[in-house]
Amino acid sequence: MHWYEKLNQYFPVVEMKSKEHMETLLKERSDIYHKDEGPNHIMMYVELDNFIFIDYLLVSKQARGQRLGHKLLEKLKQEEKPIILEVEPISYEDSDTEKRLHFYKREGFEHAQSIGYTRRSLATKEINTLEILYWAPNNESEEMIYEAMKKTYDLIHTYKDHKFYGESYQPVEEVLTFNQEPENDNLLDQL
Repeated sequence: MHWYEKLNQYFPVVEMKSKEHMETLLKERSDIYHKDEGPNHIMMYVELDNFIFIDYLLVSKQARGQRLGHKLLEKLKQEEKPIILEVEPISYEDSDTEKRLHFYKREGFEHAQSIGYTRRSLATKEINTLEILYWAPNNESEEMIYEAMKKTYDLIHTYKDHKFYGESYQPVEEVLTFNQEPENDNLLDQL
């Protein structure tokens, strides 16, 4: 099965980029957008000078419990840059959401409570709220993580969006917010 189909079966439609979008990123932004694929995993990620953003990380069900996810993250952690990713809040309809959060908590990720992230899906028109998790090897601030997310949104998420979807995503200032006084409870404390 093609790597895109594997991702598309696992991730919700509201979170998926189109196949054309992702293939174009791999081709035209190959300096920063990467695919790490093996028989039991797919990891799509962005690496810039001062951070790494994990766009998608999928470990096949048959390989879970073999520490493959840990090994993939350890490889990225060797770069000594903050690692950022988006996660769904805990959903009782999807038992994997809580398992994913437990995994990232074990791996030393923190919840960026001061960052709000809500956007409209071009595929479904639904409003989708995600949470930001990050690993900060040098105690990088949530403000730095926020700036990195804005850059990722502009460079990756909205790259040629009108061409791929027939319309554009909302501007970054409508999607991402930063509040010095966090409004969100720590997602990882709820586990």
